[in-house]
Amino acid sequence: MSHKPISRYPVPALDDLPEDIRDMMLGVQEKAGFIPNVFLTLAHRPEEFRAFMAYHDALMEKDSGLTKADREMIVVVTSSDNNCQYCVVAHGAILRIRAKDATIADQVAANYRKADITPRQRAMLDFAMKVSNDAKSIDDPDFEILRTHGFSDEDIWDIAGVTSFFGLSNRMANFTSMRPNDEFYGMGR
Repeated sequence: MSHKPISRYPVPALDDLPEDIRDMMLGVQEKAGFIPNVFLTLAHRPEEFRAFMAYHDALMEKDSGLTKADREMIVVVTSSDNNCQYCVVAHGAILRIRAKDATIADQVAANYRKADITPRQRAMLDFAMKVSNDAKSIDDPDFEILRTHGFSDEDIWDIAGVTSFFGLSNRMANFTSMRPNDEFYGMGR
């Protein structure tokens, strides 16, 4: 286990957190066996934490034309492109579990263009990278490519939303020097 700080900012003690945030974290701990460091780090600012988690859940937990594994794949690729160690490690663990594939997260984090993914997933990730790196150039042909792979306009919005949200998340994780929990490394392997 690492003994380095999980953030360059102070991490509040659970007992010092507002009750709703503390209860949410304890619920996650009960389910996962630990509290992800992103929760502890972002709880430094409770109002922003609540907004962050609400938007996260709205994007990542809803019914959609994207599977939960698809969404996690977008997170891993976006996070890899943004050099976000925390999100690559944490969401890589979740991707391995949701995809039921012990190698997929490492493959897409290293180079999704060489990964064992479907043409549909490749088109989804190509679009996510365009949203992340060149959104000003997105035009109708980008939508047409995705539609040929069966994505609806709402699915395309979801790809862009997940990509954009994790651009924010990646930057906050890097800014705070957020460390991944050691528990993530072995999950889904």
